[in-house]
Amino acid sequence: MTRPLRDDAPTAPGSIPRVRAAVTAAYAAQGLGYAVIVTSLPALKERQGVDDTIVTIIVLGVAIAAAAGSVLANTLAVRFGSRVALVAGLALQGIALPLIALPTPFALFIAAFALFGVGLGCVDAAVAMQGVAVQRLWGKPLLGGFFAALTAAAIAGALLVSAVTLTATAAGIALATAGVIALGVAGVGIRLFARDPLVDPTVEASPRGPLPRAGIWAFGFVILAVFVADSAVSTWSTVYLHDDLGALAWVAPLGYAAYQAAVLLTRLATDRLQVALGRARLVAIAAVISAVGCAVVALLPAPAAAVVGFALAGIATGVLVPVTFGASGDLEPARSDQVIARVNLFNYAGAILGAVVVGVLADGPGIGPAFLLPAVALLAVLFVVPRFRVTVASSAKAASEAR
Repeated sequence: MTRPLRDDAPTAPGSIPRVRAAVTAAYAAQGLGYAVIVTSLPALKERQGVDDTIVTIIVLGVAIAAAAGSVLANTLAVRFGSRVALVAGLALQGIALPLIALPTPFALFIAAFALFGVGLGCVDAAVAMQGVAVQRLWGKPLLGGFFAALTAAAIAGALLVSAVTLTATAAGIALATAGVIALGVAGVGIRLFARDPLVDPTVEASPRGPLPRAGIWAFGFVILAVFVADSAVSTWSTVYLHDDLGALAWVAPLGYAAYQAAVLLTRLATDRLQVALGRARLVAIAAVISAVGCAVVALLPAPAAAVVGFALAGIATGVLVPVTFGASGDLEPARSDQVIARVNLFNYAGAILGAVVVGVLADGPGIGPAFLLPAVALLAVLFVVPRFRVTVASSAKAASEAR
């Protein structure tokens, strides 16, 4: 078997803080770009003269393209290393965002969104690979902080769009800014992103066994459950508060704001909580609290209760995403890039299910009761908790031995 062409040499110990900063910047660029895209949709919709159905199709297309991007990240990571995969994904976004900003024919507009989707998925997978690699080099949990940077940048992106008049031209400025930042981080990352450790050529050349399929499906289900909840809250919280519960216009967005605040605060604490409580206990607590939050939304039809419920739902997103990707990387440390790329695919399935299924149920029992779906999905995560019973120390030891 031919050994893959990887140009990476091991990351020097003295450069690890700079590597950590560069990977943090990549997470932030990802959050900024996505937030600017979704908050610019109303202005872009008006510029292109399309209706809500077309916008929905575009969003679905981005999710499908992102899944293809995750596959691309796996291919690039296996052959050249996750550093190259992350640079490629950021570069694709950096090209696509300004193209979306420009007033172009509809066909080119759609092509730019497809390109952005591929870049989005490529970065989703590759930045998680890099996060796991840096966490191993650092010797203690870091993924919570990385994802906190993503969330904080997403909030900043939404504020950037709201700070300018919501016209297509102003939205274009925000999109172009996010694109320049993505390209800048890619340029820096060529030198500073983590370099995959060299593997013994004799091991690399020998036939490899199958990936840990059971673990991939188990952790993939956790990611799916989280993004069912995340997509449901992101898509329907404001509509539910305003249309179904009659909340005032200024109150309706508070559900999503409370959710994002909970995600950010939880992610800032996740690394320390993981050390204090252990992965399994932290995952179980977060899943139960957020399931209760979704049940509160479903069963207590009052604006105040809904806002509290949405905030509680954010705890699972804050905890489970970084912890699950970290645990996925420990399934088979020598092939963690491939494992993470596969687990990441469940992200998009969950996002589509959360938005679409809750929307379908809204025409029957209503949006509120539809939140029992993410509640049940999060409770089902408890069946996967035993998979998380690996200490940070033993994971680091296993990774060290694999290297």
